[in-house]
Amino acid sequence: MLALRSLAFNLCFYAMTTVLAVAGMPTLIAGRSVLRLARAWGRATLWLLRVVAGTRVEFRGLENIPPGPLLVAAKHQSALETLALCTILPDFAYILKKELLLIPLIGWYLSRSGMVAIDRSKGTRAMSAMNAAAGEAIRKGRQLIIFPEGTRRPVGAEPAYKQGLSHLYVALNVPCLPVALNTGLFWSRNSLVRRPGTAIIEFLPPIPPGLPRQEFQALAQERLETASNALVDGGLAGLAAAGNPVPAAEAPAAAAPRR
Repeated sequence: MLALRSLAFNLCFYAMTTVLAVAGMPTLIAGRSVLRLARAWGRATLWLLRVVAGTRVEFRGLENIPPGPLLVAAKHQSALETLALCTILPDFAYILKKELLLIPLIGWYLSRSGMVAIDRSKGTRAMSAMNAAAGEAIRKGRQLIIFPEGTRRPVGAEPAYKQGLSHLYVALNVPCLPVALNTGLFWSRNSLVRRPGTAIIEFLPPIPPGLPRQEFQALAQERLETASNALVDGGLAGLAAAGNPVPAAEAPAAAAPRR
């Protein structure tokens, strides 16, 4: 049953994504209005997950989201949070690899929606370009989303935070909103299986601007790791109780020691 529901969801998801990408091409003319299409895509995906795969997404801590421009620092275990966050934040912009802009059609949408693309091959020059683009997004009142570890990480993996988060925190001088989650238990990063249950995305209390860089980095990591580990532990227990445990092959670090 799990395999069949996962297959059905994946077929529906990719078909829906293709239809929206083609039908939504006229929105490319209107620049950032393509964000409305992205929100529709995210909401449709969450609906498909719930109805077809039996996977619900619960958002916690919505009252912690302050108005105005923000630096949003989210754990990254899955593609699920990438889709889900755009349904909550009203004027979001992701920090992403420049290579994604080269993907046919998808890259056009990313470019027109004002995402902040980083060319990692340029080394330190990439940081200056990121600062300029990020500053422009903040001046427009947007919510700038960064995954502090740079890429999706296995559930329970040892933290691997980059300095880009603290660099932006100091440069932008806006609150940082940490986002903890356990989505990798339900939408694994290297698997087509979609497990039934409730994935949780939790907005933690924002960290005000003005802290010393290293103090902020340590605080943000501690909050994200502590909250995400608690959500993962609860999610693992729930999956086991429902008879849908995460195989070790898919989450090799799920039992890694907490630090």
